[in-house]
Amino acid sequence: MDIQGAAPAPREIDTSGLPMDQAQALVLDELRALTERAEPFAAILLMPAPPQGRTPAASASGTSTADRVRTLKLIRPGLTALCRGLAFVAPADIPAERAEAIHSGEQLWGCPTMATQDVTAARAWAGARVGG
Repeated sequence: MDIQGAAPAPREIDTSGLPMDQAQALVLDELRALTERAEPFAAILLMPAPPQGRTPAASASGTSTADRVRTLKLIRPGLTALCRGLAFVAPADIPAERAEAIHSGEQLWGCPTMATQDVTAARAWAGARVGG
């Protein structure tokens, strides 16, 4: 039985053990699935640490940056309409371009974002965004 006004708990998407390109693809797939449910949501995104050494030039997962940008553009209207917030949990030593994407908030994602290294803070913020 549904309780009127009860919001779902924030969705936790753990990509912390994946290579960055796979993590980004998984995040977009999960966000697309959430928007397709047509219900308000918030998500906590546990992001991987940067790779040791150089950043790979080619994507091992077969998805290019252009593919990920296209996917984000396709799901952004759903994020704008349904997403109450994305809480990114990322290590302090992430590359500048990743930090910029995380901190770009509504301009990139179409919904409020926050970034932290503290998963407890991310869970609290996302829970407050969905009224939980």
